[in-house]
Amino acid sequence: MTQDAWKRMSEWPLSIAAVVFLIAYAWSVIADVHEGVLYDVLETVMWIVWGLFVIDYVMNLSLARPRWRWFYRHIPELLVVVLPFLRPLRLLRLVALVSVLQRTAGTALRGRVMLYVACSASIVILVGGLAVLDAEQNVPTANIHNFWDALWWAFVTITTVGYGDYTPVTHTGRLIALGLMISGIALLGVVTASLASWFVERAQSAEAKEQQITRSQISALTEQVMALREELAAFEHAREQN
Repeated sequence: MTQDAWKRMSEWPLSIAAVVFLIAYAWSVIADVHEGVLYDVLETVMWIVWGLFVIDYVMNLSLARPRWRWFYRHIPELLVVVLPFLRPLRLLRLVALVSVLQRTAGTALRGRVMLYVACSASIVILVGGLAVLDAEQNVPTANIHNFWDALWWAFVTITTVGYGDYTPVTHTGRLIALGLMISGIALLGVVTASLASWFVERAQSAEAKEQQITRSQISALTEQVMALREELAAFEHAREQN
């Protein structure tokens, strides 16, 4: 089996597993579950999903050619697998669902880019909000104690607005904030580049249209000149015969 074949085969199962992980993680964080049967069930589900991601990483590493280059370029995936603390970041595998949505969104490169940006931003905001709520909600000095406040904080952070009405006080929360700010800058860069390419394409299209009109006019004038030359030649020929 090749690595591409494995990726095609595992794409949907891992995406579904990521959604299940998201539901279980969100449930445990929003409900603030730390003990009991429900806690055990949710933890078991998250560990099973984490195990599936471990299998996926091992399969990709074993099938990759060249293997060292793949390993070097996928260090973040290794960290997510080795450190269960980072497993919420693995929810970014939900972006794989975008490949299916893209088939119905057209084949234009800009359409794909904007779709990826929108889906990625939504996922990062949701996961960032859950993660900061998990880190902050049981800290007495924190001011982020419910999901909606956490979601609002994640949104204003990733958009680089940063009102300051909600701020993380824990080291984990601040680390999450740093990741969101970097993600926001990157996403804004992608949006800006897409808009710039749209303006450039519009300008090039208008210029190409004008050039086409000019060429058509030159072609029409050339035909008229040729016709006049033929008429003049015929007139001269008729005059010589007379």
